[in-house]
Amino acid sequence: MTFIKITEQPSLYDNLEDKSVLELLTDINNEDKKVALAVERAIPQIEKLVSQIVPRMQQGGRIFYMGAGTSGRLGVLDASEIPPTFGMPNTLVIGLIAGGDTALRNPVEKAEDNMEAGWSELQAHNINEKDTVIGIAASGTTPYVVGALRQARKHGILTASISSNPDSPIAQEAEIPIEMIVGPEFVTGSSRMKSGTGQKMILNMITTSTMIKLGRVKGNRMVNMQLSNAKLVDRGTRMVSEELGLDYEQANRLLLLHGSVKKAVDAYRADNT
Repeated sequence: MTFIKITEQPSLYDNLEDKSVLELLTDINNEDKKVALAVERAIPQIEKLVSQIVPRMQQGGRIFYMGAGTSGRLGVLDASEIPPTFGMPNTLVIGLIAGGDTALRNPVEKAEDNMEAGWSELQAHNINEKDTVIGIAASGTTPYVVGALRQARKHGILTASISSNPDSPIAQEAEIPIEMIVGPEFVTGSSRMKSGTGQKMILNMITTSTMIKLGRVKGNRMVNMQLSNAKLVDRGTRMVSEELGLDYEQANRLLLLHGSVKKAVDAYRADNT
């Protein structure tokens, strides 16, 4: 089967430097409108992945994101948002980027070309069969990701991939390939644009739905969020107040005493039954 690299095909637009700012913004927005539809088409694969992640995490499993460049940065971003949003340890969703933390701000030459580095990093985290490895690469060809997925799958670990090209090398290495085909980028080859936007959407879907199924959300609220700033303390106080019918000051004292909305509500109800 021929591998078609849509991410490198010429933009549907040309002479960009001659366009007005309004034309540029309008055209970029028109292209961005295609992203949600591409993600929608991938929902069956995303559902399959989440359905297999949840029972693994219930047994102590973890999610590992593997990527380079923009893809790697988005994986690290999503992983870093899990503790404050859902009150989970930072050891349960882990983002690994080719070149390490330096690569979050600066390109690390040839780091993504190392086929063995990704698996070596996973081994340093004592990767096991309860874990899930998700490779992210718009092109679908990044050796750092390909090598990690290949070895993880050989060792019986659940693997998935997120790419913007059909039938890519990382899709062939993954048990659950998620192919989000957004078409050529507005600036030819600039996969930080539509591909990056779609990757972020899919990562949001994976971790948010997983955390909900793990009981980290009640109703539609982040009842396990970390109270790391005044805004979140205020939000949590209002949640407790509305849930228990207490005034703001009572709710605030209860929240600060127990450290989370869920713990505050559970403790109050236990003491008043």
